[in-house]
Amino acid sequence: MDFGAVLQTNPPASRVVQLAKLAEAHGFSHVWTFDSHLLWEEPYVIYSAILAETRRVTVGPFVTNPATRDWTVTASVFATLNEMYGNRTICGIGRGDSAVRVTNGKPVSMSELRESIHVIRELANSRPVKYKGSTLQFPWSKGSELDVWVAAYGPLALKLTGEVGDGFILQLADVDIAAWMIKTVKDAAAAAGRDPDSLAFCVAAPMYIGDDWQHMRDQCRWFGGMVGNHVADIVTKYGPSTGSGGGEVPQALTDYIAGRTGYDYNTHGKADNDHVDFVPDEIVDRFCVLGTAEQHIEKLQQLKDLGVTQFAGYLQHDNKEETLRVYGETVIPALSTHITAKA
Repeated sequence: MDFGAVLQTNPPASRVVQLAKLAEAHGFSHVWTFDSHLLWEEPYVIYSAILAETRRVTVGPFVTNPATRDWTVTASVFATLNEMYGNRTICGIGRGDSAVRVTNGKPVSMSELRESIHVIRELANSRPVKYKGSTLQFPWSKGSELDVWVAAYGPLALKLTGEVGDGFILQLADVDIAAWMIKTVKDAAAAAGRDPDSLAFCVAAPMYIGDDWQHMRDQCRWFGGMVGNHVADIVTKYGPSTGSGGGEVPQALTDYIAGRTGYDYNTHGKADNDHVDFVPDEIVDRFCVLGTAEQHIEKLQQLKDLGVTQFAGYLQHDNKEETLRVYGETVIPALSTHITAKA
């Protein structure tokens, strides 16, 4: 299992770079950031600084969207960073949440998402692509490599992920829900004639090392509110689940938003979010990875057994450095392949 650290690009940018370097030092393979250009600083500029000051980590957005940038511009950024720093980028993409809603826009359609994935991936892999009636290619790009991982919750998005994604991003760490969604993506991949095991499966959630459960929950409750935005869209489209065996999405994913009254993007993804009281402790515990190192290892092992290939931990709380340290010294080694010096 690989490990990623998910950061917000809050100023100063030097702090983001510092945390990225610390994540690399503790054995994390990926550094991801939010991509919401009004709420936080521009991530692609900061990626260049991170890549310049690290040697191994792969960087990318968690997640970008097809609405706020021309797809060819997005592809050009990745191809340029790869030329500069040696194929150390990755693209997480979804239909769009805060980046489009703050500007009074709305998520793109499934067909737009599908087409954008194709255009971005082809161009950023130094290949030609049909775009708006022309065949385009970067004449300066040679040997660039970019995987595109799709963030999804709803049935149609999960199906699309299995059909065209290089990987699947699930932004919650509930073991039962993860099992259902991973199976859904794998089934879609198989139905499309793809090898389901060729996809990467990334589970993302706040990670907090500690033993004060109420404090940890309060620091990570924002995550249930963020997930609730996507769940609300699903309920609007498909209706609430009628039970664990009925409906198109698990009841465990939809029931908790019954008390949701609204969402203020000004505190999106922040520990001091003041409008997520509707998220119960049970959901925080299920969606996040909290507690001692041993408790983290136990839950992550369950996810690994489901086929999860990367855990990406959000660090939007007050215990960033200690959590990275314990992961580097205890959690990551426990979930890595062990090799003996002498058989």
